[in-house]
Amino acid sequence: MSILDKAIAAITPPESDEARAEARAKAESLAKPGDWLDQILGHHREIEAQFAAVKAAGDATSRRAAQEKLGLLLTGHSIAEEAAVYPALAADHQVGHAELAYQEQSAAKMEMGLLERLDPMSQDYLDKLGHIEGAVAHHVYSEEGTWFAELAESADPADQALITRRYTEEYERYTGASA
Repeated sequence: MSILDKAIAAITPPESDEARAEARAKAESLAKPGDWLDQILGHHREIEAQFAAVKAAGDATSRRAAQEKLGLLLTGHSIAEEAAVYPALAADHQVGHAELAYQEQSAAKMEMGLLERLDPMSQDYLDKLGHIEGAVAHHVYSEEGTWFAELAESADPADQALITRRYTEEYERYTGASA
């Protein structure tokens, strides 16, 4: 783990599992089947499962394949949020949250690019992967616990429909899979 990674980890300790579960439960209570929030929650679960798959891979080829799938999920998900949800956050008077979310996702993309340069079976790789996973978990916690919960509660039905349509379009455009 780099000095920067260690500093960031020290400054931003992870939330408890209980706090994350409470945030997810809050978001789930606000999601409607098939809406933008429901899709995002599903993608968050897929991303979490894919981090586990990367760590569980037993050889370099399998780990790289799992990492590529993780990258596809993370990037498709982030592009959809950046195009559909973050502008809605800004319109909902959450400009600071939207800007922070963009920055966090940009940093995750850069870290994923750096991960590609490491030996997938090395400790440095696992350390970097753990740092990325922690940063993503913190980002998800912020989205589910406050940012998206507030948007789901305050956006009018027309905005909700627009966010859902745009999120779906962007996710499908990037991944080729239905949201």
